[in-house]
Amino acid sequence: MEKRTELDKIGEFGLIEQLTSSFTNHHKSTILGVGDDAAVIDCGYQYQVVSTDMLVEGVHFNLAYVPLMHLGYKAVIVNLSDIYAMNAEAEQITVSIAVSNRFSVEALEEIYSGIKKACDLYQVDLVGGDTTSSQSGLVISVTAIGRVDKDKIVYRKGAQENDLLVLTGNVGAAYMGLQMLEREHQIFLENPEIQPDLAGVDYILERQLKPEARKDVIHYLHDLGVVPSAMIDVSDGVVSETMHLAKHSEMGCLIYDEKLPIDHETHRVARDFNLDPSTCALNGGEDYELLFAIRQADYDKIKDSEHMTVIGHFTEKGGSLNIVQRDGSLIPMEAQGWNHFEQN
Repeated sequence: MEKRTELDKIGEFGLIEQLTSSFTNHHKSTILGVGDDAAVIDCGYQYQVVSTDMLVEGVHFNLAYVPLMHLGYKAVIVNLSDIYAMNAEAEQITVSIAVSNRFSVEALEEIYSGIKKACDLYQVDLVGGDTTSSQSGLVISVTAIGRVDKDKIVYRKGAQENDLLVLTGNVGAAYMGLQMLEREHQIFLENPEIQPDLAGVDYILERQLKPEARKDVIHYLHDLGVVPSAMIDVSDGVVSETMHLAKHSEMGCLIYDEKLPIDHETHRVARDFNLDPSTCALNGGEDYELLFAIRQADYDKIKDSEHMTVIGHFTEKGGSLNIVQRDGSLIPMEAQGWNHFEQN
């Protein structure tokens, strides 16, 4: 019998590694291909960084509650976040879209109005793309291109023993925004006469529907003269991203539960859903914050920033990965964030 391995058994990153491990680079200008937030290409005195992400209807978004303008905006942001995670400046994007005839020209214009808002705010240029038909719903694929000085490029690898683990903003909000939208959508399906109850949750809804990429943090670190030793953006959850940094850097790591930055609205809504706020913060994903390592000598430079929180530190080479609970006990890190191929 022919061997069959289910996609959910190896997950997204296992699949990428299995499919691409046999490839070799043919050009000296390819500094880094698959395996980080963006590819890195030598273009002379700087590096060019390139990243692609795809949003698929029914997998990444539900048009029952996601406005088309917000969808276009978010499609750009998730790609720009990958560029900033390389400590680079985003400059251009391309947009490819597959769409069925159930969408009108006006609907597509709404999507592109969101794309334009993101381009204008983040000062990036739309320079191309493709449009085709689809028989299975809406698909948006965005490629982002940026540049960075060669001595400023930051990879997922590079963290050293005793480096501090720093997180921007707060986490868990986007996940709780999704829970709120899904709950109200389900109530609507069961009784269309009931109006959605979304009072008092503006912040978490915005974090889910209209996230922002942390371009400001890249500029702030540059002004401070701080170059992280390793960095990644938080798309799949803090634990998952920490495990990536630790794996690529071959280091152990500790995260302190009590240090997690959680917005009060996220905390309140999580409790309303009978969920542990820390679990939501650690595993929720889609926050598009930056998670990075810095040398302890740089701590004084960032300690007064309201946009950054030290949530842990890296330990010895090849060490274990644990979460330090509030009572001091250790829980091994286990990625519970987004799995593209997980069976529902």
